[in-house]
Amino acid sequence: MRTLKLNLAEKSYPIYIGQGLLSQGELLTKHISGKQVMIVTNTTVAPLYLEKVKSLLGDYQVSEVVLPDGEEHKTLDTVNLIFSALLEARFDRSCTLIALGGGVVGDMTGFAAASYQRGVSFIQIPTTLLSQVDSSVGGKTGVNHVLGKNMIGAFYQPKCVVIDVDTLDTLEDREYSAGMAEVIKYGLLGNIDFLHYLQNNIDGLMSRDKSMIIESVYRSCEDKADIVAQDELEAGKRALLNLGHTFGHAIENTLGYGNYLHGEAISVGMLMAAKLSQLEDQLSANEVGEIQHLLEKSNLPISISGKITASDFMAAMSVDKKVIDGNIRLILLKKLGDAFICDDYQSQLLDQVINEFCQ
Repeated sequence: MRTLKLNLAEKSYPIYIGQGLLSQGELLTKHISGKQVMIVTNTTVAPLYLEKVKSLLGDYQVSEVVLPDGEEHKTLDTVNLIFSALLEARFDRSCTLIALGGGVVGDMTGFAAASYQRGVSFIQIPTTLLSQVDSSVGGKTGVNHVLGKNMIGAFYQPKCVVIDVDTLDTLEDREYSAGMAEVIKYGLLGNIDFLHYLQNNIDGLMSRDKSMIIESVYRSCEDKADIVAQDELEAGKRALLNLGHTFGHAIENTLGYGNYLHGEAISVGMLMAAKLSQLEDQLSANEVGEIQHLLEKSNLPISISGKITASDFMAAMSVDKKVIDGNIRLILLKKLGDAFICDDYQSQLLDQVINEFCQ
């Protein structure tokens, strides 16, 4: 087992990464202060891992709520199911919520924990590659609105993150590839050595070599923890983690949540950001080609398969958390492994990229 620490003063917490961690109950119990535990999971993950996690918590009053699976269910209505389960079980302020699932479960559980009785403890047990390398770490929680993705939420940190890579054994290939988009993101935005590692080992990663997965999850979480420790509330540097996300969120929102997996939309979004960086004379054509090749080797999309007009796409981009005073801030690349926050790009070049990708 490898352990990282996300340093946030009194809100600091460990990230445990390895195999067989869902058999080590002490990883959970040492972070549970009260006696009441609510496990939040979904219809896909519950048959696989719910009983295993419950078996670790024999000394606690354990309840569970099983939510419908899918990004289209990441709503306030679904979070209300968590609140109802907590209230019906008479859970008090000393309770702990455990998020057992992917990014949607983690985001909603964290938001419920931030809100229930004005804040209770929660633990992340991410079971998808995307949630293991990204959404379970850093304290971003929330839900989607019909007008925009992740527009309702809170920054709220877990007590710990338990990443058992053995849960990836039950993850579908499409979901695994979607997680690879976020892994690649870390290499592109600030870690050229990691990008080279991914380029050299992509075949092994796609064949799910466990040692390579653990290394990639560790390095992804290490990079994210370092950025979040410097900028928890995204006042500056943390925005770099949004590479590809303004474009990607527009794809998800315009085509409808669930048509593209989040990581699939981010894949296309990162390529759009790379193309704009090239037009802005930052990246070379060869560097854009390297990015596209790595995405394709990860079985990720590099184009939008679905009808979106350029005007609809731009409208969706305008309803995004990265919009400040009406300006769409984008994360672009100076070179591979070096991202920057940009709000002075040429609007006609942005239009050119959007027109290239939209049908």
